Amino acid sequence: MKIRKLLYLFVGLVLSITVFAQGPNPTITKKAKLTENQLKRWSHLDLEKDSIPGMSIDRVYGELLKGKKGQKVIVGVVDSGVDIEHEDLKSVVWTNKKEIPNNGIDDDKNGYIDDVHGWNFLGNIENENLELTRMLKKADDGSQAYKDAKADYDKKMEGLLANKQQIDVIFEANKVISTYLKKEDFTIDEIKAITTEDAELKKSIEVFTKIGRAGAALMTNVNKFKTQVYNQLNYNYNLEYDGRKLVGDNPNDINDKNYGNNIVYGPTKEGSLHGTHVAGIIAQSRNNNLGGDGIADNVEIMSVRAVPNGDEYDKDIALAIRYAVDNGAKVINASFGKNYSPQKQWVYDAIKYAESKDVLIVHAAGNDSKDIDVEPNFPNDSDDKKTEFADNVITVGALNFENGKKIIANFSNYGKMNVDVYAPGVKIYATTPNGEYQYLQGTSMASPNVAGVAAMVRSYYPNLSAKEVKGIIMNSGTTISEDVVVGGDAKDVLPFNALSKSGKIVNGFTAMTLAEKMSKEKKETKKFPKKSKMLKN
Repeated sequence: MKIRKLLYLFVGLVLSITVFAQGPNPTITKKAKLTENQLKRWSHLDLEKDSIPGMSIDRVYGELLKGKKGQKVIVGVVDSGVDIEHEDLKSVVWTNKKEIPNNGIDDDKNGYIDDVHGWNFLGNIENENLELTRMLKKADDGSQAYKDAKADYDKKMEGLLANKQQIDVIFEANKVISTYLKKEDFTIDEIKAITTEDAELKKSIEVFTKIGRAGAALMTNVNKFKTQVYNQLNYNYNLEYDGRKLVGDNPNDINDKNYGNNIVYGPTKEGSLHGTHVAGIIAQSRNNNLGGDGIADNVEIMSVRAVPNGDEYDKDIALAIRYAVDNGAKVINASFGKNYSPQKQWVYDAIKYAESKDVLIVHAAGNDSKDIDVEPNFPNDSDDKKTEFADNVITVGALNFENGKKIIANFSNYGKMNVDVYAPGVKIYATTPNGEYQYLQGTSMASPNVAGVAAMVRSYYPNLSAKEVKGIIMNSGTTISEDVVVGGDAKDVLPFNALSKSGKIVNGFTAMTLAEKMSKEKKETKKFPKKSKMLKN
């Protein structure tokens, strides 16, 4: 699933209705409210200079890269699709020069016809089951795994149905108040001013009084939440729904590879919102007075569509990674994840394949506010949650722009062993389909921020390996030396350095500085191997 709970900034709706390699950094807290411009680009700002826990990207371009020229780096975006016609992305879209567009021939003989800008492994699928639902479609084999899945499914369905009831109550209350006031938009004060003995009207007043808000803005947010809940009921958790029949392949056969199509944004551009936003964070054109700026300035985005509205198939992810690797990607962004992975070995093999080809994979940690050292989030690079089987995966948690104890996003997963670093992931402004721009949030947004830094390092210092780039990003980050809130619960406080392997937040400036140093040393070692060996001794 797009790591997503897409966190559409469903702000402030209370559903509690009873009918429902730097040294330690001193804490620098931004006291004043961020300006609109600061908020739009906070991930590019600097903790020391701006008192905002960004990645110091503006400093990279202002102080380190003047007069320097990097080489093109292809970034594979394995996601829901990308609107490659967006005004701020069309100049950075990867083109397969071995393929002649729209001639119906597999010119490069890679098994995919007319894959000019990437590939769509989902074909016309938009909605899908969760893996949990797929598991329950199979016959009950009496196993503990099946029993656990059934219990999990029942618990989540109970929560969804409760949410549906809450939503229905809010809509009904809104209808009653609107009819009484004879207008569609109204304030909480107008509601509180109503005096009535009518039971239905009193109940409706109570609903909004408990929420503490009312009016068109609130109902817009409620409607977005309704869409999410109904999609989950109609597709994600629906045991009768089968989205895969639109593809026509066998999802349980990894050798059945040649399926899908070349429409890389999917059946509708609107469905590519998540992937288009991710692509923009990495590479939307810089300094063109359109929307925001991407992290990296010398990249090409390869769209590989494999993530539906629901859980991705392990087969699609494995083949998507291999496709990106085989077609030249040096960095792959993976802003998706799920709780169950029945064919995880296919994905593990694809990760190892990427490692063998020197490709770095940047993966979102997930949005469940959980410790993934205890509860898994797939895919990952550690089958036992302790030992990594590959050195080319960076798992990223999400930061808030509010420094101090609330610096960790309240939705972000965490884990001393299985999260590597943290990066900005709250209210990130970037491209969305049809020429639009939006704020979205999630570890899905933190991951491409790091993928952008990785692409920048690989662009300007191409002699560094994927393993070395991972080490640079982890070792060069900014250390936060204080206790922070995890999971949004003010009582749940842990040391920041206990929440990831590095204990750091990504810093593009120090990463590029360290990369330059390591790149020079590597060149010297290659040029004068004997002298370098003598110096080390």
